Amino acid sequence: MAVAVLTTANAKEKCALSRACAKKWFAARAAGTPLPLGRATPPDQPARPAQPALLDPREVPKRKPGTAEGRIAILHAVAHIELNAVDLHWDIIPRFAETPMPIGFYDDWVKSADEESKHFNLLSDCLEQMGSHYGALAAHAGMWRAAEDTATDFMGRLAVVPMVLEARGLDVTPSMIEIFKRPQNDPAASAAVDALNVIYAEEVHHVAYGSKWFHFLCGRENLDPKDAFHELVQRYFHGALKPPFNEEKRAEAGLPPDFYWPLSER
Repeated sequence: MAVAVLTTANAKEKCALSRACAKKWFAARAAGTPLPLGRATPPDQPARPAQPALLDPREVPKRKPGTAEGRIAILHAVAHIELNAVDLHWDIIPRFAETPMPIGFYDDWVKSADEESKHFNLLSDCLEQMGSHYGALAAHAGMWRAAEDTATDFMGRLAVVPMVLEARGLDVTPSMIEIFKRPQNDPAASAAVDALNVIYAEEVHHVAYGSKWFHFLCGRENLDPKDAFHELVQRYFHGALKPPFNEEKRAEAGLPPDFYWPLSER
């Protein structure tokens, strides 16, 4: 099921299949007959639609957030992140299938992939309400780099994707919500606020899943989680972590300050 999602190019079809697979997984779990864990080889790169054009981050045009075009650009960028997250969460399942994990690990990442699919759909609807659509603007080409860099390192994947990249979402989403609150009597902006609030609440759980399973693997290997996290982020993440940090939501997700503040100083 994971590889089927990863090899579906059309964004809406990818998300529909993702949600259908998650529904099937959890229906089987509820019935007490969990689906068997098989083996399948994930693609090096997930299938993607022909649009948007993927550019080097330095080439993606900057737009003023106070304008209608700027607000569309923000939602388009977040939709692109959410679509990548769908693939990232399905990818971790077959990518590291040789490592025995409790069934709760699969529950968490199937649930995360399902929620990321919902997030993409919400943002796609918002873009269409604003007279645009996903694929109308150029997007960041580096989103899959973390997956490529950690393709053979299970703990590295957990450290960089949920515990760094998704944690960054907890830092920046509140300011995005404020941007969409400013236009008065704008149903499209109001819908965007609602969508971003859903994303903000659910992303905390995704960061928490990363932290939980990272600590689980550290315990299995008798490693100090903080030291292991610092070493892996320094190895795989390019650059320092950028404050300000949303310390309240990071703590809620199981990330104490001594995990990330030292990484902002290098």
